[in-house]
Formats: sequence, structure tokens, C-alpha cells
Amino acid sequence: MKKSFKAIAKISIVAASLLALGSCVANEDSSGLEYMPDMYRSPAIEPYVDYAEIRGRERTELKMQVSAKTPPFGTIPYRGTDTAYVNLMMPYKRLPEPAFKETHGLFGWAYAADQYNQAANDKNPLTLTAANSKMILDKGKQLYAANCAHCHGDKGDGQGTMVQSGAYTGVPNYKDRMNLGDGQIFYSIYYGKGMMGAHGPILNKEEIWTLVHYVRQFQYDDYGKFNEDGTPASSADADDAATMSDSTKG
Repeated sequence: MKKSFKAIAKISIVAASLLALGSCVANEDSSGLEYMPDMYRSPAIEPYVDYAEIRGRERTELKMQVSAKTPPFGTIPYRGTDTAYVNLMMPYKRLPEPAFKETHGLFGWAYAADQYNQAANDKNPLTLTAANSKMILDKGKQLYAANCAHCHGDKGDGQGTMVQSGAYTGVPNYKDRMNLGDGQIFYSIYYGKGMMGAHGPILNKEEIWTLVHYVRQFQYDDYGKFNEDGTPASSADADDAATMSDSTKG
């Protein structure tokens, strides 16, 4: 009887040791053997997760199915407590033109006519100053290189590689569009225009307004530059600064 008990005890010790060793892995971020996996990972569908491939395991039956979920239309992400920044990142007030449903694939949106023309009066809320100009324009350069240069060209002359290849035509030279308001440039980037698709789904409002500043550099040689006293060197900057000052007084 004692021998049987000792044998059982030894087997139990060996089994416990194997179980303990089996729960150890080389990945320091792993929780090892999980007693209740549902407490570690939610069984519910989560947004932005490709369930066709998780942790190196590929499920071919899901490869052609939409598994990643997007937030419901009209929901607003949390943007912090800075009032100016929150206002900047609130949903865009201008609606797409009704024709955009067919031309740019904006299905299920609310539409309104003449929005592009009304956007001419919208000023860039991301104000350039002597202190932030370089930072904003450097960021604009990165965004432009990634999203715009292939069509609009490095110099904004409409001679990007896609145009030179013959894939696209009719891309304008920004020098010929100096009459456009800030809001019209924003509107065109956000919803698209002509053969250009909508960039609103891939760029947030701050990034698009940053691009508006960068595009202005192609139109005004002294755009984004400031005098020693901190006043804008460009007439375009001066007009925007005056407009922003008047709006804060009102």
C-alpha cells in the first residue's frame, strides 16, 4: 500500500513538473498556460482585427470575408480636453455634393449642393506662427510625399510620376489655383475632386489642414516665413492672421 502511494506521489510530482515546464515559454510577453483564456482575451468581435490571421495562424476560410469592424457612422473619437484641438477635430461641417455618391463611392452619407463653393470662405483653423511654422510645414512635407506627390509632383506642378507615366491627366499646377480658398483645398482633399479620391478616410482633419498650409507654399514663395518682429512675410499669411484675429474678437 505504501509502495503504491509512493508511486502515485512520484507520478503526481512528475506530472506537476511537466505541467509547470509546459507553461513556460520563451516569449516574455506571453502569459504561458492560461487557466481561463476568456479572462485574457475577449471572445467578442473587436474592431480593426483581421481574424483571418491571428498569432501566426491563418484561417483561409475567412480570407475573403470582412472581419475588421469600423465604428458606427457619425461616432466621434475622444480627442482630449484642449478645446481648440477638440473643435479642430470635430466632424467636418461641409457635406459632399450629391454626385459624389456615384463619382467617389461615398454611399450612405448625407449630401448637400454647392458645398464646394461655400467652402471658399472657410479659413484654415491651424494658424501658422513664427514658433510653429517649421514644425507644421515639415509635417506637411511628410504627408505630401506620402499622399500627394505621386500625382501633384514634388513641386506642386502637376507632374508627378503617375502623370508622367500616362496613368492620369489633368492634374493642375498649384500656381494656377491661387484663387482657391483654404476651405476649397480642404474640401477637395477630404472628399476628392475629379479623378482624385477622397482622403478623409485616411487623413484626419489636422493632417488635411496641415497639407493646406504645405500646398500654399507652392503658390506663395514666402509662405510660412516670418519677419524679425514675428509678422508674416507672406501676404497670404497676413490675411489669414488678420481673419483669425477678427474672428476671436467677435
